[in-house]
Amino acid sequence: MKILLVDDHAMVRQGCASLLRVLLPEARVSEARDGEEALLSIQADIPGLVIMDIGLPGISGLETTRRMLVRLPQLPVLFFSMHDELSLVRQAMQAGACGYVTKKASPDVLVEAVRRILAGYPYIEQPLATELACQPQSDASENPRLRGMTQREFEIFVMLAKGMPAKRIAEQLCISGKTVSNYLTMLKSKLQVSSHAELVHLAIDTGVLRVGGSVAG
Repeated sequence: MKILLVDDHAMVRQGCASLLRVLLPEARVSEARDGEEALLSIQADIPGLVIMDIGLPGISGLETTRRMLVRLPQLPVLFFSMHDELSLVRQAMQAGACGYVTKKASPDVLVEAVRRILAGYPYIEQPLATELACQPQSDASENPRLRGMTQREFEIFVMLAKGMPAKRIAEQLCISGKTVSNYLTMLKSKLQVSSHAELVHLAIDTGVLRVGGSVAG
């Protein structure tokens, strides 16, 4: 059984690969650091499962997944992400993923997700699954003010709304601080807001961010 692990952070990727090799000794784990490398990898050797990060440099994890599934519609994809926003979970599942686990989850949760998906069942980390069941509202990206945003724009919008500093966003997404600033300027124009406070209010109004700082879908 081959598992392809796609993550741009070397330490996270290598640590996760080591964990899977220990807890799933039957697995043959390969790695890719971005979407382009992942797409080339599945051309050379089709895996039994892809574990995908959302925040990849260049092609996002969502877009990489869509392209993979055009070529290989039955390919199982499990998202493994730092993001716990329900809107992103919904986007991942709508892109064709079989599951979603956050990087805050315990190693046992990741292994359980891998085993269940390989057995043919979907898997969403329990707290997220519960929230999705309790809040069945439509995806925030369907809101007229957010419609037309790219995945990367929406990802940065969520990070900014949560109060994440531009420097940390740059580090998380492997882009420059200037690029983050450019995105912020573009988002203010596209979303018709003039300040960070208005951007946060928009996130609350559209259901992306719940009052109190937690995130809705």
